[in-house]
Amino acid sequence: MSSQNSFFFHRPELAKTLVAALLGKTPFNYRSGLFLAAPRRTGKSDFLRRDLVPEMQKQGQTTLYVDLWSDKSVDPAVLIAETIKTALRQADNLAMKAVRAAGLSKLGIGPFASFDIDKIGASQGITLSDALEALAARTRKDVTLIVDEAQHALTTEAGINSMFALKAARDAMNQGQSSGKLTLVFTGSHRDKLSNLMLRRDQPFFGASFVDFPKLDKNYTDALTGWMNERLDADNRFEADDVFSAFEILAHRPEMLETAMKDFALGSEKSAGLKKSLIAGATALRERLWEDYDRDFSQLTPLQKATLGVIIDRGERFVPFAAETLSALSNVCGRKVEASEMQASLDALRQKDIIWRSARATYTLEDQSMAEWFLARHKTP
Repeated sequence: MSSQNSFFFHRPELAKTLVAALLGKTPFNYRSGLFLAAPRRTGKSDFLRRDLVPEMQKQGQTTLYVDLWSDKSVDPAVLIAETIKTALRQADNLAMKAVRAAGLSKLGIGPFASFDIDKIGASQGITLSDALEALAARTRKDVTLIVDEAQHALTTEAGINSMFALKAARDAMNQGQSSGKLTLVFTGSHRDKLSNLMLRRDQPFFGASFVDFPKLDKNYTDALTGWMNERLDADNRFEADDVFSAFEILAHRPEMLETAMKDFALGSEKSAGLKKSLIAGATALRERLWEDYDRDFSQLTPLQKATLGVIIDRGERFVPFAAETLSALSNVCGRKVEASEMQASLDALRQKDIIWRSARATYTLEDQSMAEWFLARHKTP
């Protein structure tokens, strides 16, 4: 579970359950694709890399993982293509290495007489579908592609096109005579953003399964408490129930919990003979984070504040410029709000990185945890 100097909570049963469903080994499965949503910093990406990927590999899958937030300056389509290129290069046999040593980049795989790895995903190059099929042929295994922070693909036209390309690859490999099957997993830190890929008929993965990623629970905090207490003096240890309560206050974010625990165990209050409770410390930490939201909110115009409130209140039902949306905004403002005013307000909120806009003009919060803050601070009872 953990090394001597670091703690990690593995979730092997969750990984096995998801993998079984992904590979069609359960009555209700995710063969058409799985979308997993969880707020930022709640352990999702660590689970993917350290639990789900190894379990997929145990099941004989060639497993690829790409994080579309690993470099936000690079187009998501490029990151996906580069991940597949890397996997193909790793799958090269000695003969291919000899070909590349001669200054070439082409290989023949199955039906492809000439395959240029460097042009995967390019407008005149090999398609993602053909590249993934080639990878299955080269490795003689089925392929699983995990795309973390997949909603970022919606920010560029190339990214959106790559999602349609992956859907085409899934259909071609799973319904045809491919060398292997393709399993797709898409994850994101925001349910509303991620749902843009699969809720409407004109989206690439309409009909795919959507699952809220299970939060870390008391099993995690109990394990962390035990690990911490083994390394602390007898008079400076944590109560398991207090740790879980602090975890709930901090919205199930492991890094924040560990910060609160460190402050509790090593804080200056201790040297003064005082012992601030862990729960009080967690509440104070959340308050410091919420103060950042308070400061940003105070700098907004009344219309921008109202627009933000309507976005949070309507969630997935928020459709910019629809009559019901303008009516809701007008009710909040106490006057009629024109579409042009809403557009200016949306643009201002985007520039402040408070809301997010897809390449096809859907809007939602940039940071999902802001909704919790807003409801606590500004929602009328």
